Amino acid sequence: MASVAYVRRFSRTERALHWLHAGAFFVLLFSGLVLYLPSLSVAVSNRPLVKAIHVYTAIAWLLALLLVVLVGDRPGLRRTLRELDLFDRDDRRWLAARAAPQGRFNAGQKLNAALTGAIAVLFSVSGFLLWYGERDTDFRWTSTILLHDALTAVSVLLVAGHLYLTLIHPSTRHSLRGMTLGSVREDWARQHHVKWVPPEEHPRPERATDARRGG
Repeated sequence: MASVAYVRRFSRTERALHWLHAGAFFVLLFSGLVLYLPSLSVAVSNRPLVKAIHVYTAIAWLLALLLVVLVGDRPGLRRTLRELDLFDRDDRRWLAARAAPQGRFNAGQKLNAALTGAIAVLFSVSGFLLWYGERDTDFRWTSTILLHDALTAVSVLLVAGHLYLTLIHPSTRHSLRGMTLGSVREDWARQHHVKWVPPEEHPRPERATDARRGG
């Protein structure tokens, strides 16, 4: 049997942040839909409980993310942020649907990370205003509800695309292994992220290894 070499793509801290964010998102999405859609609200028939779940999940999400950042690999997270923040010529060519080598994150993943971060901030602000508006009517603004609803719609589209690429699309679904086990096949990484794992003359042994600073 031919040996398979792996490279470490995501650290435990990165994976913890991802799964905390993903888990909280789906709880907030389903509880929010129950609060938003009358048919679901009637079916559940316990709106106060669902609202409490929605609010306390949001609080727990923010606190958990902060805790992971505080106790996790902060230098590694700073390197990841620098990678995500860097848009070079190859990234612009990739976005223009032209072949271009990519680093640990391709241009689409960088855009997705930026949108996800911005949406998370706007969700937090608008969610707080909705909660506070129930206690002080001076802060009960229709625009806040519209913003929260629009963010939900955009988030659903982004997550649907993300799930398609990680679960269904043949050439990209292997990336899920990086977010579950931390490593990906070296040949796959060289094909899709050659600037992160450059070609080598001799393959590595059959074990998970670090690629540059991806661990």
